[in-house]
Amino acid sequence: MKFLITTIAVILTSFCFAQNTIPKVLEKLNNKSVPYISVAALQSKENFILLDAREIKEFNVSHIENAINVGFDKFDSKKVTTILKDKNANIVVYCSIGVRSEKIGEKLLKLGYKNVFNLYGGIFEWKNNGRKVVTNQNTATDKIHTFNKEWSVYLKKGTKVYED
Repeated sequence: MKFLITTIAVILTSFCFAQNTIPKVLEKLNNKSVPYISVAALQSKENFILLDAREIKEFNVSHIENAINVGFDKFDSKKVTTILKDKNANIVVYCSIGVRSEKIGEKLLKLGYKNVFNLYGGIFEWKNNGRKVVTNQNTATDKIHTFNKEWSVYLKKGTKVYED
């Protein structure tokens, strides 16, 4: 059974990477349970909180300025509710392309947050549109952690980093 599940996961993942565009991957992997917000719409939006749903090693390479790392594997709802007291705040969650951020967005909605959005295309689309990312020292950088080599095909601009 474990072998069957692993085989199916590899086939699905390979199929998704073969799609070669962010929209096609998101169509296959997401169920649109959290409304998307585009990079352009986010640029014009004021008074929002950015949450980075990538792992800390990805966040430490670079992130969108003023983002708060909440992680994915170690997402802690108690920590988040302590930081984000206003359940009506505008929250934009992002990850590499928008898959993990949808899952974190779903958790936020279950916690009672009302205005949660998933950044369409994630930090890759942000950087592909020429937007700035920063280091932990708030210095602009061209580096983006691409999660792994397979996902890196979706980052068109910037310096690809695979490890921390």
